[in-house]
Amino acid sequence: MGVGEGAPSGINSRIFSGDDFAVMIAWLVVLSTPPPFAMFRFLGVLLKALPLLRVLPLSLIVALGGCVAHLMPEGPAVDAPTETPHSFVMSDGTVLHYRVWEPVGKPKVVVLALHGMNDSRDAWEFPADAFTAAGIEIISPDQRGFGSTKQRGYWAGTATMVSDAREMALLVHAEHPHTRLILMGESMGGAVLMCLAASADPPPVDGYVLVSPAVWGRAEMNVFERVGLWALSNALPGFTATGAIAHVKASDNREAIERLSTDPLTIHHTRFDAVAGLVNLMSAALASAPRIHEPALFLYGGKDELIPKRAMASAWRELPAGERMAYYPDGYHLMLRDIGREVPIGDIISWIFHPSSPLPSGADRAAPAWLARQG
Repeated sequence: MGVGEGAPSGINSRIFSGDDFAVMIAWLVVLSTPPPFAMFRFLGVLLKALPLLRVLPLSLIVALGGCVAHLMPEGPAVDAPTETPHSFVMSDGTVLHYRVWEPVGKPKVVVLALHGMNDSRDAWEFPADAFTAAGIEIISPDQRGFGSTKQRGYWAGTATMVSDAREMALLVHAEHPHTRLILMGESMGGAVLMCLAASADPPPVDGYVLVSPAVWGRAEMNVFERVGLWALSNALPGFTATGAIAHVKASDNREAIERLSTDPLTIHHTRFDAVAGLVNLMSAALASAPRIHEPALFLYGGKDELIPKRAMASAWRELPAGERMAYYPDGYHLMLRDIGREVPIGDIISWIFHPSSPLPSGADRAAPAWLARQG
């Protein structure tokens, strides 16, 4: 195998192809896979001045914007979805490039892995070696609106993202009909897969792994957060923000954060209408929790500063009996890139091959105790 473009050394791959309202919105902008937090300073300063939104009439706020939300959902089907050695081609012709990390010999399991907000197909570089060493192949596509897709920077909508995930899963299943298929998603990617797993026609897969899934839906926001988000996304939908939020840490692995920052596929300017679209997706993911009846493993870290504990606890309480939850006290939002990533990665590998066995780290035993403490 060749070494992927920009991949860290040692990673073998192949590239194919009170809530303070201001801080809440800023977190939404960076939710899932934030680049180095210096780039969010401007947004932080801007939004610290937004208490004005609480007193201005919403009609005036909308008038100030003069913009219209610009979303880019899937178009009409023009052909059956297909796969090339470099990309998935969706039924409307949209091309989603992907990377593959292959094990030595025939894979025992194939994992279709979806990245988080503003990230790309490069998201799985750091955990990839551990998975391939276990005989697991990782296929990591750009999701629509991210990476190198032509819709880059524009939100596609929950229905479109779920449809894309379904089509890609069916293509991978057709390519590997006799190999077990797992769908894995990080943050935003996890939210997409929660919606897919709860849908009326989930694809034929052997399970889901949801790493820090984005479930901070409107049901877990207060009234000022909801109204403020509505005002911003309607008044200034095309406004793109960048800046920094101090003291927000997505991972303790500086190398991983620097890689994310310098990756040309990472999005550094986020539209407000994309933030609103992300909240719509998170709300749908939170609402989907009771309807997930596919085998799934949910992972959450005690040091996750991007998905509030109350939101994850709300989602976990709604899961049907039998779904597996794993809690890592020292895990950050990007736990599969953390310095201690071998612990959750080992649990994922164990669950993939032995889904009914206890997790090696004991994180599944820690989860109920953590959930009980959330009140």
